Amino acid sequence: MEAVVGLLLMMCGVSHGVETYCNGRQNGTQCYEALGRTVDIQLMNHSLEIPRYTLSRNSVNVLLDVKNNTVIRNVAEHRSLFIPTNATFRINNLNRNDSDNYTLQTFDSNGRSLGVWTLQLFIQAPVSSVLLVSECLSQGEMRVSCSSEGGDSPQYSWTLDGRTLTDAELLSGNNKTNNITLKQHVSGHLVCSVRNNVSDVSKEQWIATCEADFLPLIGGVVSALLILLVVGVALVCVQRKKQKNKSTKKEKEDQEVMYADVRVMQQQGKPVDEGGEEVLYGQVKFS
Repeated sequence: MEAVVGLLLMMCGVSHGVETYCNGRQNGTQCYEALGRTVDIQLMNHSLEIPRYTLSRNSVNVLLDVKNNTVIRNVAEHRSLFIPTNATFRINNLNRNDSDNYTLQTFDSNGRSLGVWTLQLFIQAPVSSVLLVSECLSQGEMRVSCSSEGGDSPQYSWTLDGRTLTDAELLSGNNKTNNITLKQHVSGHLVCSVRNNVSDVSKEQWIATCEADFLPLIGGVVSALLILLVVGVALVCVQRKKQKNKSTKKEKEDQEVMYADVRVMQQQGKPVDEGGEEVLYGQVKFS
């Protein structure tokens, strides 16, 4: 069983222990490894059956040339090694420049090509650490943020008590985002996992339910009441001012000028007073 698992890992280019095994005899293989680590590329199943084979980069630059199981050329010998017992080419201290397409070509004893296989090698930075931060919101929800340090193309996933989060528990976000908001009354053992093709790191935290905070709501209601009070007072002041202006205008209208129509009537037998002066009578009319 272990041999079968090891073979599957090798065929898929999956890291197993310190090195990643790439099966160069399987056309189209994709292999991933972390920066600074080691990759083993298996070139032959039975090296003695193939007189000569080469490993090239971009089908042009020959890195390794092996004839009769003996290395004729190794361009990267300062950090690589050919293992003749199992026809494996090992590259140490991988860097980003090692990410490329590689071609394995075999030849017969007369130099005729027997076959060509290609593989892709991807070198990525691993995820080094994960930080989990949670905070309660005003209505009892909980916002949780998961961030990672380092790592190329990180992928996020969430579990609660060992199972995947459901839509019934999520107010926003999903199982593949790094920021989620949990609904009210959600609690348990929360785990955020961050992975890429060369690493897998997780962070866990026990979360309890959040209590709803009504202070912001009360503050909002009080603010609204204050605004209504200020508006009401302003309206009353404006109305009183209008009434006062109206009363002043009415008083001015009532203060009209009074005119007198004075007529002197000539009376026959003009009366005189005791001093012998003539007395005049007049009729006054007011309008």
